[in-house]
Amino acid sequence: MTIPSCQLYLISPLDVGGDFPERLQQALEAGPVAAFQFRVKDVDHGEAEGLAEPLKEICDAHDVAFIVNDDVDLAKRLAADGVHLGQGDGDLKDARAELGDQMQIGITCHDSRHLAMEAGEGGANYVAFGAFFPTTTKETHHRPEVDILKWWSTIMEIPCVAIGGITPDNCQPLVDAGADFLAVSGSVWNDPQGPAHAVKRFNEILAD
Repeated sequence: MTIPSCQLYLISPLDVGGDFPERLQQALEAGPVAAFQFRVKDVDHGEAEGLAEPLKEICDAHDVAFIVNDDVDLAKRLAADGVHLGQGDGDLKDARAELGDQMQIGITCHDSRHLAMEAGEGGANYVAFGAFFPTTTKETHHRPEVDILKWWSTIMEIPCVAIGGITPDNCQPLVDAGADFLAVSGSVWNDPQGPAHAVKRFNEILAD
């Protein structure tokens, strides 16, 4: 199978209990997904680890990278494929020293070319720009122009992730501008026809 130039990067809802493992399984079976980010808030380490382990097993079975949001220690304990750090979530240099060279580290850069250059030069494996569109998944204060993706892909080889309110109906300009990954959450998990339907719709666009 040819890997499309832009790939899907799923981000979990905050509630990953109940039937969520089955819904993740459905999503990953529906088409190519490059990565899944485990993102929960206000739960202790033990509970987070318990919630994450079955999801990581599903990702491993589908050869999907398992990324932990904001928590270097949890990423290390789970032997995750990577960790994603926001601007207030610790130092990239410290995270790299803790996790070693094999683990992927992604950095949120909002709408800042300066932060992206710092992350790239500091050894990040990818940078994330957003929110490109209105989103209810998390509170956002930054709205980059699509041109930032084109700028980044022209000058740097490190992949860039577009995030924020992305749907199958609005993603084409981001793909055209050079996004390597589309980070999506609500548009997949809240799809009225189910997550598999959303993943298929995205991949139809990405395959063109």
